[in-house]
Order: sequence, then C-alpha cells, then structure tokens
Amino acid sequence: MSHGHNSNDPQALYEGDQSKLYSGVMNHHSDIKSEESRKQIGRIRWVLILLSLVTIAEVGLGLAFAYYYPDVLPRPLLNTIFLVLTLVKAGYIVSVFMHLGDEVKSFFWMVLMPLLLFVWFIIAFLADGNFWLFMNASTPIR
Repeated sequence: MSHGHNSNDPQALYEGDQSKLYSGVMNHHSDIKSEESRKQIGRIRWVLILLSLVTIAEVGLGLAFAYYYPDVLPRPLLNTIFLVLTLVKAGYIVSVFMHLGDEVKSFFWMVLMPLLLFVWFIIAFLADGNFWLFMNASTPIR
C-alpha cells in the first residue's frame, strides 16, 4: 500500500526513492562525534576484536594441534574445542548482527534453541551411523 508522497514518512522512502535512506537523511546520529556514536563505534570495535580473537584461536589450534602436533591432544577433545569456539562465534554473530541480543530473551531462545537441537540432531545421527557400521562389521557372516 502506498502512503502517498509525503517525504517525511519513512515508509514512503522504502517504497519509492531509496537514495534518501542511504544518503544520511534518515541517519539517527546527527553528530558523528556524539556520545551515542562513540558507544556504537566502541561496540563495533569490541565485536571485531572478539570475533578476530576467536578466529585466530581456531586457526592457531588447527595449525598447531591438527597439523604440526597431531598427537598432543586427543582428536575428540580438539573437535569439542572447535565446536565450542564455533558455537561462541555463531551465537555472538546471531546476537549482534541479527540484532537478537536486543530482543526479548524468549525470542532469542526461540531462534537459538532449534539451532542447538539441529546440532544435537547431527551428532545423534553420526553416532547412530557409527554404531550401525560397528554392528555390521562385527556381525559374523554365515
């Protein structure tokens, strides 16, 4: 539905010429040096640092313990560490970039819980498949 041609109506900007949306007309921070802008820039830096550190840890662990020193850590422990680091990154990305961290916590869990159940679903099927292979390999042939 059209909201007319009122240039002050945000919905009209979305339906028509969107150049005003990206040119700063709809910018919520009128002063780039304001306290609100500085908080937002600080949050962006924190996200960049945290995700970079987790990524560096993942790559470092992968190179150190999976490539150079494969016998130092047991493989299941290394896989668990990678899984936890990946879930930390995924949760933080969902929280910040999908703005679920600003939502009501029940909505956050409504989105995150199916993801966790899906991960459990994959692990359960891998374990079941491994058990099936073990049973078929150990069954005597008549």
